[in-house]
Amino acid sequence: MSAADTPSDRIDARIAELDDWRGALLARIRAAIKSADPEVLEEWKWRGTPCWSHGGLICTGETYKDKVKVTFHKGAKLADPAGLFNASLDGNARRAIDFGAGDKLDVKAFKALFRAAIALNG
Repeated sequence: MSAADTPSDRIDARIAELDDWRGALLARIRAAIKSADPEVLEEWKWRGTPCWSHGGLICTGETYKDKVKVTFHKGAKLADPAGLFNASLDGNARRAIDFGAGDKLDVKAFKALFRAAIALNG
């Protein structure tokens, strides 16, 4: 990646370099985000973290050896009727969803949560 790459280019490259379930899952998460909000702003922050914003930061998509973590910046203020949040539950601001190998993305519930985060940013 070069400094001239756009954040979207860098996210594309991250997905491509993760040539296992993590890259495929991050691609599905990204597609759900873009479907939920076609005007979402893709960003690349903190030395290599994909981020999505609309009226402020919505969430990040971090990848680790054993999981993909989607952290919602204001997740503690969001209702989570589908029970997607399973990590960072004790914080005052953020909430996260940790996906391990074989975990499924509930696209409908995820998109509803993402849209609720946009509304919260208002």
